Amino acid sequence: MIELATIVQAVSVFAACWTIIAGIGAWKREFIGKRQIELAEQVLAKFFEMRDAVSFIRNPFSHNDEGSTRQRSDHETPEQTQLLNRGYIVVERYAKKEAAFAEFNMLKYRFMASFGVQTEEIFIETNRVLNSIFVSAQMLATHYWQRQGRVHMEADEFQKHLDEMHRHEGIFWDIGTETDEIRTKLNAIQLKLDTAVKPCFQEPVSTYSIFTKRWF
Repeated sequence: MIELATIVQAVSVFAACWTIIAGIGAWKREFIGKRQIELAEQVLAKFFEMRDAVSFIRNPFSHNDEGSTRQRSDHETPEQTQLLNRGYIVVERYAKKEAAFAEFNMLKYRFMASFGVQTEEIFIETNRVLNSIFVSAQMLATHYWQRQGRVHMEADEFQKHLDEMHRHEGIFWDIGTETDEIRTKLNAIQLKLDTAVKPCFQEPVSTYSIFTKRWF
């Protein structure tokens, strides 16, 4: 009888200890999970803000003064100045939205530490998209627009010139089509981001709740 009481007491102590340990573990998981959710929401919000900034930069509508802050060369013709200023519009617009890109990138290492090193690709691809806009702006302003209608080209060369110019213009300007190259790439990046943070917003089965639940 004494042995049975001892066993019951030992089981009770073990159960109490398990409840405390499981409770601490559950609290720790809940705390870490909450931190992850907050970080996930922060990165998602900054990504959407950055995406809006990209749309602003690529807006095809502009006014005459845009691009005029570019430092002009002494040997430029008025026509060259107009074309170079047009390409410089993205630089001016980026400056107005630079904080959105900087704040998104500042979250990179925290996000990698919490969601895995593979998520670095999300930030790399986002910056690659942004860089492609600057490259296309530069190529259009200094090469393609300068040659268009001013340099004689044979039929094949002219067609190649047009194809390449239109490809860069498709990156430089956002005309709102579903096949837009930049929109498509940002959609793919967002899908990767959504996949990375999805577990944060799914309710896990708590081991603590299983062992502490009153079954009868």
